[in-house]
Amino acid sequence: MNNTFVVDVAIAGAGIIGLSLALELRQRGLSVTVMERGQAMSSASWAAGGMLAVNDPQNPPELMPLCVSSWALYQKYLDRIESLSGQRVAMRTRRTLQEPKLGRISNALATTAEIAELAPGLDPSGHSFEWLEEGSVDPNDLREALPASVREAGGILLEATEVLGVEATAGGVLVETGQDRISAGMFVNCCGAWSGSRRWGGVPVEPVKGHMANLRCEPSRLSCVVRTPAVYLVPRGDGRVTVGATIEHAGFDETVHEPQIKAMLDSAVRFLPEATIPSPTDGWIGLRPGTPDGLPILGAAKREHCWHATGHYRDGILLAPVTARVMTQAMLGETPDVPLETFAPSRFDSW
Repeated sequence: MNNTFVVDVAIAGAGIIGLSLALELRQRGLSVTVMERGQAMSSASWAAGGMLAVNDPQNPPELMPLCVSSWALYQKYLDRIESLSGQRVAMRTRRTLQEPKLGRISNALATTAEIAELAPGLDPSGHSFEWLEEGSVDPNDLREALPASVREAGGILLEATEVLGVEATAGGVLVETGQDRISAGMFVNCCGAWSGSRRWGGVPVEPVKGHMANLRCEPSRLSCVVRTPAVYLVPRGDGRVTVGATIEHAGFDETVHEPQIKAMLDSAVRFLPEATIPSPTDGWIGLRPGTPDGLPILGAAKREHCWHATGHYRDGILLAPVTARVMTQAMLGETPDVPLETFAPSRFDSW
């Protein structure tokens, strides 16, 4: 080992959850080191659609308090990242057209005239939509700005640094990596799809593969998110429309398969017939961190001085601000803004 770093908190995983937590901890005056096995913001955090889908009907109802609280925090969260990094992170859209589940319409249905205003390129034939006040961001913006903001805030970010083990010590932990050791008062597992490693007392998280791709379309033809049970479209405002996403239980396979991409894009073009499919196709995959009950895992681990903040599945981008807030509160012995009992790691004691 070359060096031993001494910090208040060591975080494994430099995706949006780990880096957002690091920012919040730094704001409270704690020293932080974040370790990432690859490159920061290079897995699910970058590959995501970026929808801030507070009212997604596919979300478990238990998730709603976290979703609502995080949406309330989001603009200040983006403002802080911009202020620290000097890089613009825009809210790309502020409204969503959602096809409701049968019998579950909770808002007024969008009229033809309303759809024509924000989505004149959309063909809604055979579908009904309701309006939601939701935003979206481009994860590419966060990919550049968030690591820079953590460093500017005084956090240490170690890329290409894999956590090999976590050992309890008097009053803290000793984290072993392939290069150095980190002596910390607390350790947090924010490793996303890789959070299940038993090397540090992991939790039952499995990768859920998702294919995504971009269409091209005149920006004025779609300026809101469109979400249906089969496909979603997220305009970036620059001609790109991000389309997603498949749900595949394929382990850690990161191969992009053209048939899945093509089927997804064909489905999207039926809603947006003016869009063009790039050749070659502009597709990629991400590995979402799924849990057995579809809820994130937030709270103290069995191992003393260790914590988990993972398992956000499709909502890591949305839930990053509130996760950072409530985890920091819990770690400092405060009462979290959102009760964490439902999300406690202890619900998986058999693991």
